[in-house]
Amino acid sequence: MAGPKTPPYYSPTYKKNGANYASSPHSIRINLYTLAITFTVLCSIAYLIGRGSISTSPVSNVAASIPCIPLKITSATSAVSKNSSSSTTGQLDLTATQGEDDAIPDDGVKVYPPCDIKYSEYTPCEDPQRSLKFKRDKLIYRERHCPDRSQLLKCRVPAPSGYKKPFKWPKSRDLAWYANVPHKELAVEKAVQNWIRKEGDKFRFPGGGTMFPNGADAYVDDIDKLINLKDGSIRTAIDTGCGVASWGAYLLSRDILAMSFAPRDTHEAQVQFALERGVPALIGVLASKRLPYPSRAFDMAHCSRCLIPWDLYDGAYLMEVDRVLRPGGYWILSGPPIRWRKYFKGWERTRDDLNGEQTRIEEVAKKLCWKKFVEKDDIAIWQKPYNHFQCKEQKKKLICPAQDYDRAWYTELETCITPLPEVSSDEDVAGGQLEKWPKRLNAIPPRIISGTVKGVTAGSFEKDSQLWQKRVSYYKSIDNKLNQPGRYRNLLDMNAYLGGFAASWVDDPVWVMNIVPAEAEVNTLGVIYERGLVGTYQSWCEAMSTYPRTYDLLHADSIFTMYKERCDMEDILLEMDRILRPEGSIIIREDVDILVEVKRIVDGLNWESLIVDHEDGPMEREKLLFAVKSYWTAPADTTTSPRI
Repeated sequence: MAGPKTPPYYSPTYKKNGANYASSPHSIRINLYTLAITFTVLCSIAYLIGRGSISTSPVSNVAASIPCIPLKITSATSAVSKNSSSSTTGQLDLTATQGEDDAIPDDGVKVYPPCDIKYSEYTPCEDPQRSLKFKRDKLIYRERHCPDRSQLLKCRVPAPSGYKKPFKWPKSRDLAWYANVPHKELAVEKAVQNWIRKEGDKFRFPGGGTMFPNGADAYVDDIDKLINLKDGSIRTAIDTGCGVASWGAYLLSRDILAMSFAPRDTHEAQVQFALERGVPALIGVLASKRLPYPSRAFDMAHCSRCLIPWDLYDGAYLMEVDRVLRPGGYWILSGPPIRWRKYFKGWERTRDDLNGEQTRIEEVAKKLCWKKFVEKDDIAIWQKPYNHFQCKEQKKKLICPAQDYDRAWYTELETCITPLPEVSSDEDVAGGQLEKWPKRLNAIPPRIISGTVKGVTAGSFEKDSQLWQKRVSYYKSIDNKLNQPGRYRNLLDMNAYLGGFAASWVDDPVWVMNIVPAEAEVNTLGVIYERGLVGTYQSWCEAMSTYPRTYDLLHADSIFTMYKERCDMEDILLEMDRILRPEGSIIIREDVDILVEVKRIVDGLNWESLIVDHEDGPMEREKLLFAVKSYWTAPADTTTSPRI
């Protein structure tokens, strides 16, 4: 946290050798700011006592309508005169409405213009044109390849003309507006497989898929007959080559969170459709790098005709699934080569070819000490062992060299077995036994019990959970929109630490993508998964692997403190603007000096914003910025500038 003293709880953004405000080059400005605020507050109190009324609103409104001195700190304040109730009730009303005229920014504020309409679906690190410069071997060209800083856009990505608020969950699972994702390709290409249908101005998702002609719901029921999906032992899943993520969408009704991913490829906008539906998803591919998740993260992994060559490259891709799969977890495969005797003609492959592929997959599974759990009809399921107690011979031959097995941000894929934590008997679960969901959410995670997460104890974990319950409650007391069920669906926590923010929303109809920054001092993403939550690694000096307009609410705790010496604040805020929906919300927690700078850039982005006091009162240096992205779109006539 900000300030020269140790924060009240451990934070990965806190650095012992960090900036000392008393000796920093900004200290004079900070002291002047403090003196000015103190003088203003004292003057205000005297003025208000004279009138016989003192407002207790948490809204920071320094120097607004105070006759004592002509002090104006525009970047650190926001008048609430637009809604007089906010100054008396403490509730914000930052409502960006469709067609509302944008406010004229203050003098000296840099204004960020709209980008050209051709950037409407710009995903900087998965740009199809840039990808052509890279090798096609192992699909390397479909991995993340980000622009350098000289190529970064300094404009606001437009929404397509006619963009509308997505349908509320759970309706959004089945419907999306055509104007929001104006692509008919999948509806035509996958018409027989019933992935998606265009109906007038809407898309409908019937839940079909290549290997589940009776629908994803029935397919999930078929899996449930083979492994128990109802008892809470399976909570997190990963879907490789997810299509429009119907498998993950229908798992949600079973209280199972699936992280779905697919590359940006010829099936245009499949991940965009998934997120438009309100289902967790990322652009991604199994290629030459590790998947951006920690080891032992998922209870279940799934591939339904995902076309990943599991048998090639010495089994490297199955070994990566093994790395991210929890001890005792399941790998589910449907589609080629499973049940090839029935389907080989339709797959336009020979019997020998498909039989050889399945044989090689079975051989890799044996090397990993997986056991064939069941194969019935179109579905085959393998189970990872609970420990490597009986796998010592395989480990000697194929064990990965000692390293950080949770490290997975641009980390090269290896052809070796990720060792499980040592156990003392064949009955033990490597790494520790997890509680069943929902007890898992608040139980002390095994990684913390074992002491493998630096600086985090059972006591500090519980304290952090209580802290975020308090903070999210405070957020909801400030912004009433946060109390409206269905107002938000896709949430993003840009610096999740132990997942406390996400855990505080568990009773709301939302899901949270928890980000552990690659630059964080302590890697806590494994803890987040052990709580039954999902997330990924990310450096905020780069763009996220997602389409524009895919999140309803962004939460940024100390992000700009973390990246102060690493990359430009405006680039992080422009990325936030890209991935946030029109009329989406932002909550930023920072030291007041940093928030002053953030506020100036936010004004240039045409966000409606307001700075409020910390939940512990106005004497805390840390403040909060609440903001709403304004509604604006590209024009219907794309030859003209976007409408704002």
